[in-house]
Amino acid sequence: MPPLLDSPLVGEAAAPAPRAAGGERVLVLGVGNLLMGDEGVGVHVLRRLEEAAPVPGVRLLDGGTGGVNLLREFEGASDLILVDATRDGRPAGTITFLQPRSVGELPRGLGAHDFGLKDLFAAAALLDQLPRIHLHTISVAEVRPMTLGLSAAVAAAVPAAAEAVLARAARLAAPPG
Repeated sequence: MPPLLDSPLVGEAAAPAPRAAGGERVLVLGVGNLLMGDEGVGVHVLRRLEEAAPVPGVRLLDGGTGGVNLLREFEGASDLILVDATRDGRPAGTITFLQPRSVGELPRGLGAHDFGLKDLFAAAALLDQLPRIHLHTISVAEVRPMTLGLSAAVAAAVPAAAEAVLARAARLAAPPG
């Protein structure tokens, strides 16, 4: 894992330009706040994916709580796989897949980034840059501020969520035929 100090954040002027121009049509975006326990599960799934062999045509991005700062990351992407936590009343660790057709169909998230994500998708739609959204959520029971680790139930779901995301990304990035 790269050091946190001196690492540019997505959207900062010093941040590198999106790499979608390299042919990555599928963007896998893990979101959440690592300092809030289970709320950061999307980033934990993304980190697990970073350990796997790269898939041609797929780009992985730790979106953290970036919100609208992530807009330029959509450039060139036809599909967006979003991985996030949700408090949907299901048992902690439940993995759910949704394909929302509009911003209004996005489920309610957990933290401060929820409002930012809906703004991000609304802005992308207005600019006609909104890729097809494939949403993988992991249910959480509680958010524990100032906690880096995941609860046992949510941590146990990370491998299966990563496998499901990787399989979907590979299918979406595969050449037609």
